[in-house]
Amino acid sequence: MIRRSRGGAALLAVAIGALTLTAARRLTSGESPSVTLPAPSLDQPLAAVKGEQTAVFSGGCFWGIQAVFEHLKGVTSAVAGYSGGTAPHPSYEQVSTGTTGYAESVKVTYDSSQISYGQLLQVFFSVAHDPTELNRQGPDVGTQYRSIIFYTMPEQQHIARAYIDQLTAAKVFKRPIVTQLVAYKAFWPAESYHQNYAEKHPDEPYIVINDAPKVAHLQRAFPTLYRSAAH
Repeated sequence: MIRRSRGGAALLAVAIGALTLTAARRLTSGESPSVTLPAPSLDQPLAAVKGEQTAVFSGGCFWGIQAVFEHLKGVTSAVAGYSGGTAPHPSYEQVSTGTTGYAESVKVTYDSSQISYGQLLQVFFSVAHDPTELNRQGPDVGTQYRSIIFYTMPEQQHIARAYIDQLTAAKVFKRPIVTQLVAYKAFWPAESYHQNYAEKHPDEPYIVINDAPKVAHLQRAFPTLYRSAAH
């Protein structure tokens, strides 16, 4: 993402211009930044009673990932943070170097009687990010932006692996899926100014170009799951 604390207004203007050009090229070439995918063939059934479960995803800047999951019915919490590394208490500046092993991540807490893990995966692959981009996402480059599913239980690993295999067999993407499946170990919440960033700064050019379209696509593609107000 654009780090406005580094480089000043001139650098920000150049970066915004590059982002705008990228968006324009996508529109003129007919390329869509997001797709609508089939539902997972393998999934958990909705629970008979209310129950809290956790899922952790990484797929580029956590601002956009958080914004998408916050607009899903059944999601009770979506927290931006860091996962995948080993050093305790990582900071944004440390993770931004791309040398810590951490990836910008979002920890999703959801009611398993309202939304399934497979539905979260479908949204993750369809709307939240492009799973074919290796160690980057859109304008953001580095291992801290890699695509990862951190499974918190064996059942999540099984469902995620089956879904990746399903999408690969169906050839829904032009390029191979590079999403990693990694056992969840730890999650560190990001600094407070990163939380709900897209909701707090809807007019910021980065959000307008990169993240707002994801939420709009979510509303169109998953109308029964979408809620207008973030939790």
